[in-house]
Amino acid sequence: MAKIIPFRAVRPTRDKVSLIAARSYDSYRPEQVEARLRDNPFSFLHIVNPGYKYQQVTSGAQRYKLVRNRYQEFKEDEYFIQDETPCFYIYKIVNRDGLEFNGIVAAASAQDYEDDIIKKHEDTLEYKETIFVEYLKTVGFNAEPVLLTYPDNDTLEKIISKVMETRAEYEFTTTYRDTHYLWPVADKGLISEISALFSEMKILYIADGHHRSSSSYLLAKKLKEENKKHTGEEAYNFFMSYLIPESDLKIYEFNRLISDLNGLKKEEFLIQLDTIFRIENRGQEYYKPSKKHHFSMYLDGDFYSLYLRKDSYKIDNALDALDTHILYTTVLKPILGIHDVRNDKRIDYAHGKNDLAFIKSAVDKGEFAVGFGLLPVTTSEMRQIADQGLKMPPKSTYIEPKLRSGVTIYEF
Repeated sequence: MAKIIPFRAVRPTRDKVSLIAARSYDSYRPEQVEARLRDNPFSFLHIVNPGYKYQQVTSGAQRYKLVRNRYQEFKEDEYFIQDETPCFYIYKIVNRDGLEFNGIVAAASAQDYEDDIIKKHEDTLEYKETIFVEYLKTVGFNAEPVLLTYPDNDTLEKIISKVMETRAEYEFTTTYRDTHYLWPVADKGLISEISALFSEMKILYIADGHHRSSSSYLLAKKLKEENKKHTGEEAYNFFMSYLIPESDLKIYEFNRLISDLNGLKKEEFLIQLDTIFRIENRGQEYYKPSKKHHFSMYLDGDFYSLYLRKDSYKIDNALDALDTHILYTTVLKPILGIHDVRNDKRIDYAHGKNDLAFIKSAVDKGEFAVGFGLLPVTTSEMRQIADQGLKMPPKSTYIEPKLRSGVTIYEF
């Protein structure tokens, strides 16, 4: 059964939360990072990019120590406070598209991760895990929650709705036009009720944050081995998570862009595709697939629809039925020669919030030779793959909500 506990969050003072909160560092363009570091001394980016203070690029152990230093400086300057008692945190996000996400920030159990109570659906890279374990061990905190999802629960929904009737501790809108709200829940009765409701859940699913959760688990395992007085209740046995009901999850597709045709001429490429797909040239018509196992393709100025020939492909499990896997096993690997979709430089990805015009533009500019459009993975597909112990290809899902770093921080 799932173990979810409250914790004493380190978080910004109310007057500075909108200045401190930052998107994931990788989501900014270099010029955006430079502008925020230059113009906003309170941005959490100063913590994760600590070398800016000295106009130096830092990496490895040196950077991790400086991150820790910048974090301590923010605390010493009282930009951050820490709650006196453990809390759950009701967190609401209304994004610029009008979508609303309501959930609970809490600490999830690393043991549940090991025991497969917290289920995974995506592969992780060992080298990234190793790097992040060392980072976490040095800095001593989580600043961005792992996104977990749970089956819709009417009782939890009523608790969350009731809390949200009161004044929020935080209410701020970002330059990205997302509005964030936070309510600390310190009432012991409510905390017990929320904990009990999660303890009745047999399974939680990772929606976003596979590397962060796996690294937190590996760190817990490492610190357990080093601690002769380990009890299982130490803070390092948990990692910060944002838990939302499945119905709140918004999943977009990740489309594929390929830089060349692997030495094939256009006609040769289409003939090879014809053995697997029924192909229709749609000309300049923007074509987006409307069914599973249908794909759109943009090649040499034209859109095409690709319909999988059912007698040419065998489906034995949930992964076989996944469109990103079908495209990989029928096109990317055997025809275009892309074996490692995570590291091959010939492939790039465009999430579904960028429409087909983005793919068309990238191909028309000559940056890529061909682009493929897919339908989004469903929550049901994601759950089935996790339940069967399978893993999706990388970049199969672009999931919202996207959380801000530095709004709640979990120290271990």
